[in-house]
Amino acid sequence: MNLFLTVCIPLYGYGNCIGWMSPMTLLLQSEESPKGVPLTDSEISWMASLPYLICIPSTYLVAWWGDKFGRKNALLFMSSINAVIWTLKLCSMNIWVFVIARVLVGVVMAASCVTCPTYIKEISEDNIRGALGCWNALFFTTGSLSAYIVGDLMSYRAILIMFLVVPLVHCLIFLAMPESPSYLIKNGKDEEAIKALIWLRCRKGNDAAIKEEIDFIKKEQRNDEGKGEFLLKNILTDKILCRAFQISLVAALARELCGAVPVLNFAGDIFQLASQMMGLVLTPNQQTMVLGVVQLCGATMASSIIEKCGRRPLLFITCIISGLSMCMLGTWFLLNENNISAPAWIPVLMLCLCIFCDASGLMPISVVIAGEVFSYKYRGTVLATTMAIASIADFFQLLFFKPLAKTIGVYVAFYFFGAMCLSTALYVILVVPETRNRQLEEIYDDLRTKKEKEKLENQIEA
Repeated sequence: MNLFLTVCIPLYGYGNCIGWMSPMTLLLQSEESPKGVPLTDSEISWMASLPYLICIPSTYLVAWWGDKFGRKNALLFMSSINAVIWTLKLCSMNIWVFVIARVLVGVVMAASCVTCPTYIKEISEDNIRGALGCWNALFFTTGSLSAYIVGDLMSYRAILIMFLVVPLVHCLIFLAMPESPSYLIKNGKDEEAIKALIWLRCRKGNDAAIKEEIDFIKKEQRNDEGKGEFLLKNILTDKILCRAFQISLVAALARELCGAVPVLNFAGDIFQLASQMMGLVLTPNQQTMVLGVVQLCGATMASSIIEKCGRRPLLFITCIISGLSMCMLGTWFLLNENNISAPAWIPVLMLCLCIFCDASGLMPISVVIAGEVFSYKYRGTVLATTMAIASIADFFQLLFFKPLAKTIGVYVAFYFFGAMCLSTALYVILVVPETRNRQLEEIYDDLRTKKEKEKLENQIEA
């Protein structure tokens, strides 16, 4: 358990980076700004959106780094960048230093969504890989919530020093961790891979399970031999790989288009409207903390039940609930625009449901599935590509959501998000296979059509 806690420290640090913006925006734009003068809306907007833009090329950088130098070194690189971010903010209050620091957050974001899930998948046993994969969301939300809380309680410099300690500690203790066995075998270091598995599984060197796992990794990598090095071309031209990629991409986009991103940005307005009707008075930081707690509860639930109920049912249920909550939220806004009174508790409940579903299903499962439906050779590239496309969706949502909401009505946007979630639920039922405790060959067999299965059987018999 301590082993996997160590792996997830960078995800906690990433949550700190993202969560820091919420309380610090209020401080940096106030008259008490530590910079001396308040930051403008334009400066804050660029600071908020830059990580999503920089994340797009960075996903390929960290995927290449992990394939070339190892998953362990990529995670150490991620924590080093995280430490640089907080050091820059401690050293200067210049706006360009803030911008550079937020650019580096994009690199940390990419590594947390590509390298962390890849490493966790490659060191975990099949019967717990789903639960451990959900720790991405669990530690990210914990890091964000920590930033919301300390941002409300501590001084500006104390917060920066506290968050700087996190990556520094990780760099020190993570040196004792082994490299991914898949990476070691890929590079001809079989003895080191065996030692790594013995340490990871707490078994003896002559354990039959260790030999079986090594043989399986070698078999998986042999299946990829002879294929070209342009991995995306291989994926798009191979029918089975292309179907697996489509599933990974739909899962990633479902998370971004479920409404969670704009809902988090619209939370202040929703809470404000609700408070006028219910007498519920919360400061902006307290509102953010409420959402942080909801996210944490969702991520905790996901890590607890994903190995019991499976990926497919959990993704389907969270898509349905999220879709219905978005439609309800859209209806509430539509009624309000037409001066028809509706219960004030509806928007608050729907907002929390959407955030809960995002953290308990859509966010973690999209990463888990992408890691489980591809072999070592393609895993990093697929996670990088789906993350890059998802980041583009996030960037444009943040850029255009409010202007479009004012032009065509915010209820239209929420109906759109609801329709996307419900469509994804239908796609899950019709297309997505269960991946829990299953090997690649079994999963790919589900992706084959009846004709392809018959053709494969005839080839085997021949």
